[in-house]
Amino acid sequence: MLRGLNTAAAGMIANQRRHDTVTNNIANLNTPGYKANNAVQRSFPEMLISLMGGGDGTNAVVSSVGRLNTGVFAEEAPALYLQGDLMETKDWSDFAIVSNIGVPGVAFDAAGKFVSPDGEVQFQPQAMFAVRTSSGDEKYTRNGKFTIDAAGQLVTSEGHLVLDAERRPIRFDQNVAEVKITSSGELIDGVSGGPLTDENGLPISFLIARIDNPNRLIREGNGNFRLPEGDELPGAVAPEDDVQVFQGFVERSNVDPVQTTIDLMAAQRAYETNQRVVQFYDKSLEKAVNEVGRV
Repeated sequence: MLRGLNTAAAGMIANQRRHDTVTNNIANLNTPGYKANNAVQRSFPEMLISLMGGGDGTNAVVSSVGRLNTGVFAEEAPALYLQGDLMETKDWSDFAIVSNIGVPGVAFDAAGKFVSPDGEVQFQPQAMFAVRTSSGDEKYTRNGKFTIDAAGQLVTSEGHLVLDAERRPIRFDQNVAEVKITSSGELIDGVSGGPLTDENGLPISFLIARIDNPNRLIREGNGNFRLPEGDELPGAVAPEDDVQVFQGFVERSNVDPVQTTIDLMAAQRAYETNQRVVQFYDKSLEKAVNEVGRV
């Protein structure tokens, strides 16, 4: 009886975490560049139940009762890096990335995953803006809702510095009246049409980082991701990669409102079902203690 109680309790905990993941996706439905989380549940190992002992004291297996599932748990909540739709803002400091990086000989599915015949899993590389925090850490984001600070630097809504191809903060000269961008991320003077240069006379362009294994990214909040400590910094996307940068647009969240609502209702109903099972076991234990125990 207690085994069934533990199984139902595990189901309640797993669906509570699933519910939390779905509600977080709903809360970020309008967050630019947000990548939805997908709650993944995994069952505990099943057990084979057998009837032991035949009365002869040998404890021999008399018959097999069947398999018993011991419950589920919320294993992880990986991000889905599906491309979000673009929304036009007409603000020159807003930028959006459209990425579809391919790998020769690999056909990724709609979720950006490929499973080889031998079971090896490969994820589609992703392109992201590289930013630097006040502590000097490098992070990555698809939220291109940028602004200009008092020093003329391009920053995120949290104040993180947007990096150029040399991993330096992008800073604009006050004499530049209009800034444009090419599809590859190079910044040009909107009036003269010439490339914008830094203090060394080098052209300025965005560092569009190529994340070869996005499954290693750790969500930091506010649309920012980081790589685990010890991982090498990613390089820039190659010219042959299918990556484009658009100015005056931001990428919408890739949360599907309809599917998210369905997932929310399913998690709630599964939680309530397990809750009723727990209540049933509670009443059974109450009878066992208060009624059967008196006999």
